[in-house]
Amino acid sequence: MSDANDDTQNYALGTIAAVVALVIAGVLALSIWRSGPPKAAGPAATQTAAAPAAAADAPRVYFEVDSDALPADAAEVLAKVAEEARAKGAAVLISGFHDASGNAEHNADLAKRRAQAVRHALEANGVAPAQLVLDKPQQTLGGGDAREARRVELRLQ
Repeated sequence: MSDANDDTQNYALGTIAAVVALVIAGVLALSIWRSGPPKAAGPAATQTAAAPAAAADAPRVYFEVDSDALPADAAEVLAKVAEEARAKGAAVLISGFHDASGNAEHNADLAKRRAQAVRHALEANGVAPAQLVLDKPQQTLGGGDAREARRVELRLQ
């Protein structure tokens, strides 16, 4: 009778081991699937590196700390962008930026209000509202000038 109990016990242990092995394999497969395909250093990496360089050429308006009031020196930049947008009939992408310090919700709202102030100034300079596109507020990645986190970029499309 003890041989029958040993066989039953071995069968139960084997079944438990198989279930544990399947669970481990499933967890590993899920983690690999969620991490996505391996990243290759091909054209996509080149495009990502080139994007910030192109944005560096974009006209910018820099704001004071915790303020959405247009600075006095913004008038010249906005007049040039408005003139070019009217002449070309091009859309203007307006992107407000903020940093990661402090309250994230407040910073994103401030970046949005700054972009809206720029939009209103461009409208006042004769750019049709249909040509003005507000981009979602973007967080800066740090490592640079602190005022970069208080900017609005303008790109003609």
